[in-house]
Amino acid sequence: MSITTLYYLHLKRENAHEDSIWCCGWSKIEHEKPKEAEKNGEHIENSQDSNHTQPSSEDFLITGGLDDLIKIWRLENGKLEEKFQLEGHSLGVISVAVSPDGKILASSSQDSSLILWDLTNGEKLKTMETGPTDVWTLDFSPDGKHVISGSNAGKILIFSVESGKQEQTLDTRGKFTLSVAYSPDGKYIASGALDGIISIFDVAQGKLVHTLEGHAMPIRSLCFSPDSQLLLTASDDGHMKLYDVAHANLAGTLSGHASWVLSVAFSPDGKRFASGSADRTVRVWDLDSMQCQHVFKEHSDQVWGVKFNSESNKIMSVSEDKSMNIYDCPL
Repeated sequence: MSITTLYYLHLKRENAHEDSIWCCGWSKIEHEKPKEAEKNGEHIENSQDSNHTQPSSEDFLITGGLDDLIKIWRLENGKLEEKFQLEGHSLGVISVAVSPDGKILASSSQDSSLILWDLTNGEKLKTMETGPTDVWTLDFSPDGKHVISGSNAGKILIFSVESGKQEQTLDTRGKFTLSVAYSPDGKYIASGALDGIISIFDVAQGKLVHTLEGHAMPIRSLCFSPDSQLLLTASDDGHMKLYDVAHANLAGTLSGHASWVLSVAFSPDGKRFASGSADRTVRVWDLDSMQCQHVFKEHSDQVWGVKFNSESNKIMSVSEDKSMNIYDCPL
């Protein structure tokens, strides 16, 4: 049996928003839950048992759209239900990012705002003081203390989650910064620009260490591998590129999409990555072979966002067609 036969569409939600869906996220929130007997008020004689709790978790999917809304969906037992609808942006929701603990959501809009939300109750935590600048794609630092964003001035803005204030600015010395990513080991920040230039910064030094002329067209999305060794970039030129981060060497070029590549995401186990394109497809790629394992063709318009769940066995995608899809993939 071919491995590609193990991939399939798990769930499709048509008209998840009233307009195009531009971004998505996936969060697993871990809870400490009392044992059933304790929850029911029963006394447990064994003191060792009484000190233990049973962990539980919830899967939340996040979508942001041109309708100015962020929706939080709960996935349980193969069913998807809308849990929260977050209002606060205008001019469309461009980007969302989930904190490492899964409990805080950051969102940005073409209205130049950056908002932090509590994913456990849907409440707004704070609106960041961004000033008169476009706030583009977002990412959290691995310790959850900072949120980074690209700007139309070719800058990377670093905000404190605690204070909501901008603490640092990194200058790419280039054009509009469309995409940003923080390496999981916390050492690097990478950005992709409108002119196809990739910038890699050393976080500790706050210094630009590599400038790569990787693509001939805008870089809509980029991400680090879970071990922080590789950087994956996606461009309007229809290609994706993999770079060795430490030496900024090109490790491979991947082609297969028939149009702009709008979104890329690594699986948390580091075995594969997914890509979404203006050609309306979602592709899944094997990292070792750098070959496409499967192509999903369920969307009827360009695919703006792709994301894996924490177990690496499901992928979500969102599209201009207003739908969100969830796919199953083999481990």
